[in-house]
Amino acid sequence: MTRFVLAAGTTETATIDGISAAGADPDVMVHTPSADAEILEYGQPVRSPVTPVSPSGCPTPAVVTRAVRDRLGFPVTVVDAGLAEPTAAGTVTVGAHPGGDVRDPEPVPTAFGAWAAAREFGRALPDEELLLAETVPGGTTTALGVLTALGEEAGVSSSFPENPLALKREVVESGLAASDLTAGDCAGQPKRAVRRMGDPTAAVLGGLVAGAVESGTLVTLAGGTQLVAVAALARHAGVETPLRLATTSFIANDSMVDLAGAAEAFNLEVTVTDPGFDDSHVAFERYLAGEAKEGVGMGGALALADRAGIPMAEVREGVVEVYDRLLA
Repeated sequence: MTRFVLAAGTTETATIDGISAAGADPDVMVHTPSADAEILEYGQPVRSPVTPVSPSGCPTPAVVTRAVRDRLGFPVTVVDAGLAEPTAAGTVTVGAHPGGDVRDPEPVPTAFGAWAAAREFGRALPDEELLLAETVPGGTTTALGVLTALGEEAGVSSSFPENPLALKREVVESGLAASDLTAGDCAGQPKRAVRRMGDPTAAVLGGLVAGAVESGTLVTLAGGTQLVAVAALARHAGVETPLRLATTSFIANDSMVDLAGAAEAFNLEVTVTDPGFDDSHVAFERYLAGEAKEGVGMGGALALADRAGIPMAEVREGVVEVYDRLLA
């Protein structure tokens, strides 16, 4: 059996102006991970007061993942990886708290404990395969922070059409200074890298990878550059087992992302799936314009659909169904 595990969390890094498009404004954005979990579980927000959209109206990638789940029915487990707002989705608790600003000296004080608890949980899951995904606004910036602390040269994507990479690097440099670190100071110390320069979802996902491979479970990292950072954490934690990365064509076509380089650096078998979006529906148009690109395991869900022989045309029909249901 293949289980989809979503680490849902928050970080104050997302409130830095210009960092994230995962919500129309900061008051809405803090609810995004909670709402994503509900869409994945129930098909629509239940307790969360918002439907996650970008300022331009781009729907959350949870819409795509849910459309695939409607057809395949794969089991989902949501791990509370530092939610700041409650969710109606059932969650597993591993002691993660909402993350602070990466420019703080220690934005993830629960990193060591959350990693350890997630590792035990990942080791105990009986499934043959785990798809590990995330939802955390601001997560590409904290991913850059983690990669830099580890001393890894890897680019990160963005939920914006134009990646504010210069701003992200400036934020990361401020975080390194606040934590009294230089690039590479946390090499071989992944939990310290997260504690000083990451977000709580990275700690949870790193622990899940470590525990799952110990019990012989096949691990697929379902996402983009945030999951590349998780792969880096796993390698710095001594995980040598080959890992898979399943992502979208939007990430693969991002000029800021070197998937081939990441695959080589972290021993990743990469699967890229193109959903075949066109301009026939607003749910597709903003992705074609470069927004969102990935998240909530979208690339992993699309890969599962392709593996099961479900045509992408049927997936696209499902996306419109979920989108219309959200707006009804």
